[in-house]
Amino acid sequence: MTTIDGAVVLVTGANGGLGTHFVHQALERGAAKVYAAARTPKDWDDDRVVPLALDVTSTESVAAAAAEATDVTVLVNNAGALNGASVLGDLAAGRQLFETNFWGALAVTNAFRPALAAERGVLVNVLSALSWHGMGDAYSATKAALWSATNTQRVVLAPEGIHVTALHLGYADTPMTTDVDAPKLDPADVVRAAYDGVEAGEFEVLVDDVSRHLKAGLAGPIEGLYPQLARSAASPA
Repeated sequence: MTTIDGAVVLVTGANGGLGTHFVHQALERGAAKVYAAARTPKDWDDDRVVPLALDVTSTESVAAAAAEATDVTVLVNNAGALNGASVLGDLAAGRQLFETNFWGALAVTNAFRPALAAERGVLVNVLSALSWHGMGDAYSATKAALWSATNTQRVVLAPEGIHVTALHLGYADTPMTTDVDAPKLDPADVVRAAYDGVEAGEFEVLVDDVSRHLKAGLAGPIEGLYPQLARSAASPA
């Protein structure tokens, strides 16, 4: 188990809705230092926060960030995008989404792996309830891919002393979901649950009933998650 008290935390996508809470709540829990990583770093008006330039889609940017922040003990892969891309038709937007949500997260983990191994640290991958449901189209595909990769990371990195925690949630009330018409979680509650899970040594944190329901649904018939398929099969030819 890892305590945030005294930890050195790096948060990607730190300027976003969840990212801001990851930074502030790490400080509230006693983090010694927080690297607030973003494409355009901002001033946090706190000596414990180190603004860090990081574009997760740029190999050079990721390498430069890892070279600067060599003392990280907790890495929060929070950076993500939502652009309405589809897995059908024109795939350009979908490829762009994978660059951020999937390949970017993997690149950051690989770059900070030596630091985490040296400190027997923690990796937190911010996933989604949509990792288990395709209603998010290409976004769901990116999160499903990262969920699979997270399972691999968890097993491979454990012998190095790195603990991997996956965070799954429904929609949080952040700028990224402004156009989403659905119930939304308080981002402060999401981050609190994430850090509680890290400190409890949990491998997976399911924040809400939506996440728990969809995860449980994986064990049932596919029609349980997609009832429209059952209606389609019952329709006369």
